Amino acid sequence: MKAFSYGGQRNVSGERIRQARTRKRCTQADLAARVQVSGVILERDCISRIENGLRMIQDFELRAIAAALDVTADWLLDGEEK
Repeated sequence: MKAFSYGGQRNVSGERIRQARTRKRCTQADLAARVQVSGVILERDCISRIENGLRMIQDFELRAIAAALDVTADWLLDGEEK
């Protein structure tokens, strides 16, 4: 699959994920563990690359991350609660 970038980033939610994670005082390793409990395998380095905009994120990964951080996927995408 060809990887595209948007404004130099491979995703639009990485910064929001970092914000939500740090607000919960959660490390990248803690977030990876929470996501893995839901059945989605993401390692700490994947979380780091997502937050830095270096890795694309799949829709099911976004949902699992949102649930682990107690936010909505909409908020991770555009900052708005719906």
